[in-house]
Amino acid sequence: MRDDPTALLAALDRETVPVEVIVLDDGSGDPDLATRVGEAVEAMRLPARFIRLAANEGRSRGRNRLARQARADRFLFIDADMLPDSDHFLADWLALIDRRDPAAAFGGFSLDQTPRTRENALHRAMALRSDCVSAADRARDPAKHMFTANLLVRRDVFDSVTFDERFTGWGWEDVEWAIRVADLWPIVHADIPASHLGLDTAPMMARKYEQSAANFARVVADHRAVVETYPSYRVARLLKPVPLRGLWRPLIKAFALADALPVAPRAFALRLYRAALYAEAV
Repeated sequence: MRDDPTALLAALDRETVPVEVIVLDDGSGDPDLATRVGEAVEAMRLPARFIRLAANEGRSRGRNRLARQARADRFLFIDADMLPDSDHFLADWLALIDRRDPAAAFGGFSLDQTPRTRENALHRAMALRSDCVSAADRARDPAKHMFTANLLVRRDVFDSVTFDERFTGWGWEDVEWAIRVADLWPIVHADIPASHLGLDTAPMMARKYEQSAANFARVVADHRAVVETYPSYRVARLLKPVPLRGLWRPLIKAFALADALPVAPRAFALRLYRAALYAEAV
């Protein structure tokens, strides 16, 4: 994605806490970005390392690599396009460890610091509806609402349950990992949010959903009893018997991508387009 993590690194470095920072460039192929990140890492007061890969390894393999490189007993995965919503973000995570020592915990998303643009209006509307959820609401279905953008994991848990490297492209590898973790340990949801700065354009969202269809099929194959409770699965099942998907699915996509139309019906159309893609897997 070539997201620039320098704002995130600066925010983390303002906290005086005993943590180590490891940054992974998973084959971005952007030398200017790598230079900026390398300089930012070198300037940090916190102990920090920068790992740069020549080729992209994928989301699952990259996170597994980060865990192998880490020296602490707990890992906090934070995506490069996230920004803590408080100046005591790391301190709050350390306090949660002291109080509860969770096996795995998700701190939550917000859009509090995310710029509003016409290009990201559709993603903003959809994220506010499905991603920016309180800890209490997330805790009702802990695995479903677990994302790696702001995720704490104990080393012993990760040694037992790593990310499945069969997943490629975008989507579902974090939920699938959380389903396996939830079979063995309780998952905690906390209000330690960070803003998701990297909202996508509508065409990028559609491409990600198209990439995610194969990953969704893998989750269904491995965890059908869990996934069949998800709304995306139930809508996909309703759409499966509808004939001529190859004809009407592009029309739904075109509606969702039409910037001149109101955001709310476009968001509904894009969710329907995703379910129509997933209908192939159910």
